[in-house]
Amino acid sequence: MILKTLEVGSLGANCFIVGCEKEKTGMVIDPGGDAGRIISEIAKLGLQIKKIVLTHGHGDHIAAANEVKAATGAGIAIHAEDLGVMQDKSLCDMFGIYYNPVRQPDILLGDGDILEIGELKFKVIHTPGHSRGGICLSGEGVLFSGDTLFNGSIGRTDIAYSGGDYNTIIKSIKTKLLTLDDATIVYPGHGPKTTIGAERRGNPFLT
Repeated sequence: MILKTLEVGSLGANCFIVGCEKEKTGMVIDPGGDAGRIISEIAKLGLQIKKIVLTHGHGDHIAAANEVKAATGAGIAIHAEDLGVMQDKSLCDMFGIYYNPVRQPDILLGDGDILEIGELKFKVIHTPGHSRGGICLSGEGVLFSGDTLFNGSIGRTDIAYSGGDYNTIIKSIKTKLLTLDDATIVYPGHGPKTTIGAERRGNPFLT
């Protein structure tokens, strides 16, 4: 598996470029800004991008989605419950984030959907709590956790308009993510990677 992490945008969101080494096809997860850097890295990796997957609709995770789509022709995918969040300008105004909404995604994701990228397969896990339509992607020994689970922390739950709720996010993590193997490498939406085992043992929100 090809995996490249880029820290993008004014809030330093993690954008992931994931590719199949055999078929040289790929997907971009959370292009939250710096479209030129993302597009340049795709070219360096020699990947044909098939999907642009948004783990949720907050502006710091979607700001470059339109440009990456224009450059690659890939379809944009998001959970149906975050359509309104993706087009709401208030959070961007609150944090001074560039507002560049996706008006019409190409793919609406649901819990349990399987995304195939060449020989790679990733399962969509609906994990509300940070936002109503927040998702994680699980497969190939890794978890892309968006803003649900971080290294030593969890996603913020105080943004009520987009569905933030503490009890909901804790339930999502404990019932849907901590069921994964301890060796699963977690790539979060912000900050350094971790593992399911490390979070099970040491995350103060979960222990």
